[in-house]
Amino acid sequence: MLKKLRRKFIAIAMLSVSIVLIAIVGTINIANYISTNQALDARLSLIADNGGTFPDMTPGDFGKKLEPKSDQPPAMNDLQKHGISQESPFDTRYFTVTIAPDGTVEYVDTGKIASISAGTAEEYAAELWKKGKKKGFFADYKYLATDSDGSTMYVFLNCQREISTIRTYVLASVGTGALGLVIVFVMIYFFSGKVLKPVSESYEKQKRFITDASHEIKTPLTIIDANTEVIEMMEGENEWTQSTRKQIARLTSLTEKLVFLSRMDEEGTKLEKVSFSLSDAVLDTAEGFRSVAKTKGKQFEINVAEHVGYVGDEKNIRQMISLLLDNAMKYSSEQGIIRIALKTSGKNKIITVWNTTDQIEKGKLDLLFERFYRMDASHNSKTGGFGIGLSVVYAIVKAHKGKISAKSEDGKSILFTVAL
Repeated sequence: MLKKLRRKFIAIAMLSVSIVLIAIVGTINIANYISTNQALDARLSLIADNGGTFPDMTPGDFGKKLEPKSDQPPAMNDLQKHGISQESPFDTRYFTVTIAPDGTVEYVDTGKIASISAGTAEEYAAELWKKGKKKGFFADYKYLATDSDGSTMYVFLNCQREISTIRTYVLASVGTGALGLVIVFVMIYFFSGKVLKPVSESYEKQKRFITDASHEIKTPLTIIDANTEVIEMMEGENEWTQSTRKQIARLTSLTEKLVFLSRMDEEGTKLEKVSFSLSDAVLDTAEGFRSVAKTKGKQFEINVAEHVGYVGDEKNIRQMISLLLDNAMKYSSEQGIIRIALKTSGKNKIITVWNTTDQIEKGKLDLLFERFYRMDASHNSKTGGFGIGLSVVYAIVKAHKGKISAKSEDGKSILFTVAL
């Protein structure tokens, strides 16, 4: 149990950290992409607005301090308006292709780039013109198309450097995030033991208390039972001695179940697994309840598949079936119906116990397997239940690596399903 708790603690902590890191890394990379894309769009717009080139500037213009004055050179105003640095005209690699309305190439300018020929530039533009594309990415270029006097001018901006930078940034951030997750995992794994140490100590004390208390209770119960027997021998059996014996039986059953649960909680507990007939185990146990159902005026139906074998702790499995049927007998409605069935589904052995009930919540009812859980306390007091029998059933199923569920489809019946 403590190992499961530690694993769950580590999983939740790592999931939380992972979500935060993914959000941070994702946000940073998206922001970087948007910023880079906007800068490329600004350059494309400036070149397209200026007829396929950067505004003409003299060397002296770049030595001037940029001031928002009306007499500032027009080229400098264009750069400021598009948020472009003074160095951009010198480090930007681009080419333009103008296509006539009939699809023929009118003009190609590759003077600002060395990595592409005029023929390849024409092919790029012609392909985009046929598809009617106006804006986007093509290979390692970002392009923008503008129409003027019926012709279409395509401006292609070389983005190899920007794409490489984005990829490097993504790889670096993801790698850093992954390394951070590994470091966090090591730290959480190391400190989780210390964090859960008080829980572990408290749990161990609780188990010792249950075991010790159960043993302490057994002694006075034995004495009370012996005294009651002496009284019956001397004065005969009466309603008071009968009541005493019933309460002794209840408390004895409770202490045995508590000790059983405490033992099942121990990590080192080993089941005495053997190969046995599950069909016989279900049938034998169920037949023992037939007379009980008849006495209480309840309809009891048994449907067990033949020759179903299983490898497990036969004693515990029989106890599990007995507790499920005992629960059904206690909490089924008056003149109600109880059904137990065994079948196979693939490699699984399915045991189901269904019974009618006066009133119960619809949907899943897995809370019933919690220790001392009572859906109706007054009903439990009438039937003599402690709310621990189904906890024992749950412990047995889990010890056999199985699954168990409880649900009500209509609020008037309940179905327990065990998959082994």
